[in-house]
Amino acid sequence: MPGPERPAAPGPLTPLRPVARVVLLDPRDRILLMHGFEPGAPDDDWWFTPGGGVEGAETRQEAALRELAEETGITEVELGPVIWQRICSFPFDGRRWYQDEWYFLARTERTAVAPRALTELERRSVSGLRWWTSAELSAARETVYPTKLAGLLRTLLDEGPPSMPVVLAPEIV
Repeated sequence: MPGPERPAAPGPLTPLRPVARVVLLDPRDRILLMHGFEPGAPDDDWWFTPGGGVEGAETRQEAALRELAEETGITEVELGPVIWQRICSFPFDGRRWYQDEWYFLARTERTAVAPRALTELERRSVSGLRWWTSAELSAARETVYPTKLAGLLRTLLDEGPPSMPVVLAPEIV
């Protein structure tokens, strides 16, 4: 996500968008990430976990499962606890986003992906999905969000889920 500017964190009148993200692991402990880019600038790209905004009266758990199904086609999952939380802000598609993200741990036996209900914006800004091993993620030169995902995943695999969600440092891009 581009831009040398470092805007201030959201003020008291800036609503945070509630977001549910999924750290989806397969039987080989690989994590599924989406490849996205700034619409109109495919070279400005990054990898990120599936997930998105809470809609209407749905819970974050419901949003996590809905987003996962829409973005990956995977519905056979065991949704676990919230393992990480973070506040982030970034420019994307001509606007600034302010989000309160909760990351749910989930497991699946299914590795075939087939997005089935991408939004118009997602169709313009997502180029695919990929399963990553911890070693591949640690060696990656690509931009990945959250920025410390490789270390977070390694800790998760080594120690298991935390007893309480880990609050990650805010990321303001």
